[in-house]
Amino acid sequence: MIDIILTIHVIIAIGLIIFILLQRSDGGALGGLGGGMSLSGIMGSQGSTNFLTKLTAVFAGLFMLTSLLLAIIESRSENESNFITEETANEIETPLIKLDEEENVPVPPNAE
Repeated sequence: MIDIILTIHVIIAIGLIIFILLQRSDGGALGGLGGGMSLSGIMGSQGSTNFLTKLTAVFAGLFMLTSLLLAIIESRSENESNFITEETANEIETPLIKLDEEENVPVPPNAE
């Protein structure tokens, strides 16, 4: 279940990026990418702006919804470990310097 929602979340994120870049701005953005014919030429200048703005708002709402859904599912999962905590647990268990028990480790002298 979480894999399906995560896949939808990634697709929505990519779509949101594309729709934001396609919107007309002062700098031009990527609105004129189609070889001189942008979406504003196809649908009218005001119509495409409203369409892309509404579509971006819908995708932003869906992105927030899937984000909340993923957070709720993860917080309610009974599995307490994830890949981040597993990595840190493995790093803590292994010592940085391995000392052999058989060797005599020099002890620093006491300060007088």
